Amino acid sequence: MPSDRDGGRDRARESDRESEYRRRGGSSSRHDEDEGRRKRYEPGSRNYDAPRRRSRSPRNFEADRAREREAYYARHNSSSPPPRRHRSNGRSEDRKESEGQEDQGGEADAGPSSAPDFSSSGLLAAESNSKAGVALKYHEPPDARKPRRKWRLYVFKHGREVDVLHISRQSAYLFGRDHTVADVPIDHPSASKQHAVIQYRNIIERNEFGDEKRTIKPFLIDLDSANGCTVNGTEVPASRYYELRNGDTMRIGASSREYVLLAED
Repeated sequence: MPSDRDGGRDRARESDRESEYRRRGGSSSRHDEDEGRRKRYEPGSRNYDAPRRRSRSPRNFEADRAREREAYYARHNSSSPPPRRHRSNGRSEDRKESEGQEDQGGEADAGPSSAPDFSSSGLLAAESNSKAGVALKYHEPPDARKPRRKWRLYVFKHGREVDVLHISRQSAYLFGRDHTVADVPIDHPSASKQHAVIQYRNIIERNEFGDEKRTIKPFLIDLDSANGCTVNGTEVPASRYYELRNGDTMRIGASSREYVLLAED
């Protein structure tokens, strides 16, 4: 049949090529090996889906190179070079050193932590009890009140009236040599900068039947001055309230001025 004849011709050509290859000195073993490898991984074969053989990893390659280098130096009787430092180890060590330095720097920057202090510093109180930037020695008491009665201070010097002061417009009046804070300035050298205060206080009084009555009365307090104060010739104790009555006469320090307290009604 024609097909058998064509197949015979193909086989004859193949055998002629192999004989020609052998005659020229070649070998068909490599050809057979390549042909077998190709057929092994053709689609539909048993080994088509099998994993291909992979090349050596870079790590094994570096190890082989190191061994070859050591063998080379051993053959030539030369000292072997110092072992190479692997990149992975070097990077990890550098990373560890940098992390350690960052930890130490963070701890140094943090420092010992201190708890917040919410206690009173006294700055607000000092600011509220100041006048024109000058701290006041005196603090008004809780019972301080503005008087309802009209009070006046008549100022006498050597028996002659020199001035009249209306002292019922506020709850306290400061006497002293400091004109910045004093309500009643005193220029005598024996007077202190903040010498004394006339303070109006809301006082509770009881009669013989136990009934309470509230009255606003004037008091004099000496602010620990160097030369003190007198009322009707009697020295006033320092830092204590001394009740003033209508018609009392005050003197500040060694000044010759006399202050007579009188009510208008």
